[in-house]
Parts: sequence; structure tokens; C-alpha cells
Amino acid sequence: MDDVFRALADTSRRRLLDRLRTRNGQTLRELCKGLAMSRQAVSKHLAVLEAARLVTSVRGGREKFHYLDPAPIRELSERWIGQYESGGPDRPARWKRSLEEKPLMDKAEFVYEIYIETTPERLYEALTDAEFAQRYFGGWGPRSDWRVGSPVLWKMGPEGAYEDLGQAVIEAVPGRKLAYTWHRLQPMHRQLFDSEEEFESARTEQSQVAFDILPADPASLGVKLTITHDGFESAESEMLKGVSDGWVMILSTLKTLVEREAR
Repeated sequence: MDDVFRALADTSRRRLLDRLRTRNGQTLRELCKGLAMSRQAVSKHLAVLEAARLVTSVRGGREKFHYLDPAPIRELSERWIGQYESGGPDRPARWKRSLEEKPLMDKAEFVYEIYIETTPERLYEALTDAEFAQRYFGGWGPRSDWRVGSPVLWKMGPEGAYEDLGQAVIEAVPGRKLAYTWHRLQPMHRQLFDSEEEFESARTEQSQVAFDILPADPASLGVKLTITHDGFESAESEMLKGVSDGWVMILSTLKTLVEREAR
């Protein structure tokens, strides 16, 4: 964990992580663009980030692609921040402050790609196994028989029960694609809004999420998973802002768990 603290202490390294968060899978040449640093300096910073497991790299042909892995940051947060942070009712307020500090996205959708060293069949199983899903959702997550039209029950927290929040399976093709509707804003999100009228208006929005699974090119990368969460009313959707950061952390944890079990 000391390696993570040291890696994050440098402004240039944090900037590189921000770039990979914006677009994962960049080459050294792409990461150097617009930075007041030499190629050698960027390489050294990337080496530090890789040593801290914040970045992984995969060689494809002549290029080396770099991928953000925020799992160590999540572990750091749980170990050093979570235990000192009071939970409960004020959590939505903290989420609201966090969201307001970030720039708005320019599209009413969230699209993210990640490469996982596994098979399409195992990845699909990981997406649909309720017990396994709780591990990378942090105690939350879906449960369904995954037949088109069937309800997708949602577990709202480690101690919560599975609830029917109006979600349903849209498409389910083992080893290829999974899609389902997303739940609407819940009472816990009320503090994100200035008025009851704004909150009730926002609650009419129902988005959907799709996971597309394809063999990676080159094959040594395993599987390419593309998540598309869309159907939001605007780029300023509070739900869109909330799920965008959440999905990056969730899928990175999924990658870690699936690849770890294969070793």
C-alpha cells in the first residue's frame, strides 16, 4: 500500500491516471501528447504506477497499451478513509459534493472498454452469477434468471435484500451480450436535488446498461468487454454522473477477481 501512496503523491502521475480514466488503453506516444515532459520521464512515471498496480500494460504488436486499474485505490479508500468516515444519512450529501466538483460530460451516455484475461463464457458467467457479482459490486448487485423479459432484482447494500426496482432483462446471449434496464433514482438520492419537484421529475428517467463481449485483438489480451450505459435524458443526469465513476471501479474489481482466479 505504501507504493500506492508514493505513486499518487506526484502530480504528473495523477495526471496520467486521469488521462487513462478518460480513455483507457493508451500507448506511450498517446499519453505523451500535450504534456510538458519528455518521453523518458513519462516512461519512468508509468513504471512507478505499474509497480503500484495502478496501471497494467499489455503489448500488442509493436505497441504497448496502458490500462488503468483503480482497484488499489479502492482498497486504500476502504482501509484508510472508510473507517474514519461516518456512514449513514449523510452519504448522499457527500456524493452530491463529489459530483459537483467534477466537470459535466458532453454526452448522455457512459461507454467504457476494458480487457480481461479470461474467456467469453467465464466473463458472462461472472456478470450473471449473483453471488460472484456481490464481490465486485461491493455487496450490491443484480440477480435474475436472465431470460429476456424477466425481472432483474437488485441488492441495495451488503445488508440489504434483493428488491424488484422495475428492472428487466433486455437481451441475454451467453458469452456475447447482456443488457437490462437500470433502476430509477431511489429515496436515498433525494439529497442530490434542491427541491422535491426536481427530484420527482428526475425519477421518471430510466436508463439501460449493456455489456458486449468480444474476443480481444490480439488474442493475448483475452476478452474485450464494452459497457454502454445510456438512455439518460441529458448529460447532466445525476444518475449518469453517479454510475460513471461507479462502473470504472466495479469493472476494474471484476477484472482483478476473474484474472486472479485463473492464476
